[in-house]
Amino acid sequence: MERIFTLLEMAQKGDKNARDTLVEENVGLVWSIVKRFTNRGYEAEDLFQIGVIGLIKAIDYFNMDFEVKFSTYAVPMITGEIKRFLRDDGMLKVSRSIKDNAYKLSLARDKLCRELGRDATVNELSQETGIEVDDVILALESNTEVESLHKVIYQGEGNTICLMDKLEDHVDSGEMLLDRLFLENLLKQLKPEERNIIVLRYFYNQTQSQIAGQLGISQVQVSRLEKRILESMREKIK
Repeated sequence: MERIFTLLEMAQKGDKNARDTLVEENVGLVWSIVKRFTNRGYEAEDLFQIGVIGLIKAIDYFNMDFEVKFSTYAVPMITGEIKRFLRDDGMLKVSRSIKDNAYKLSLARDKLCRELGRDATVNELSQETGIEVDDVILALESNTEVESLHKVIYQGEGNTICLMDKLEDHVDSGEMLLDRLFLENLLKQLKPEERNIIVLRYFYNQTQSQIAGQLGISQVQVSRLEKRILESMREKIK
């Protein structure tokens, strides 16, 4: 552990050899995570390269005060980097016809806005483009939905969590998206230290003991804080 921390400290100060050593010694960890994402239509080598990016981020942002193994911190960083690649590269797809309609509507919206001096209504867009009203709504909402999924709901210690990181594969319903937007609002209402506990506990699946080690408090204190925060969140839902 002490040797790893020494290498991490050297790497964070710009020592390339120390960084290369850490990467080489954790290649097996990256490959073990890559195996979880097989049969997704991508070469394992490509996913490995993305995973190494996550590993390097873990090296750069690891805090020695965490008092946890480096691998414990690196796993969610590597996994998150691969998940973001998969989703950004097409796991969330919009059909070609909807994309075409969205493009036509974008042009029509700009044209009508200039002519009318205001935003066009759905019916006016439908008349201008010849696209059925229902299809107009679908195309307009598709752009909004994809953009919303990329909203950052938590960022700290080099980790960034977007709404799409909490969506399960193949889930694209509007109801699920609204649930995530509601969750984002709840998290924003928490104090930074409270939000940190919830994110580590439920987004990164860390144990109360691991969180206690990072915060420098006891596991019992983390348990009490978690219970109080969850009760507060439940009250806001009612």
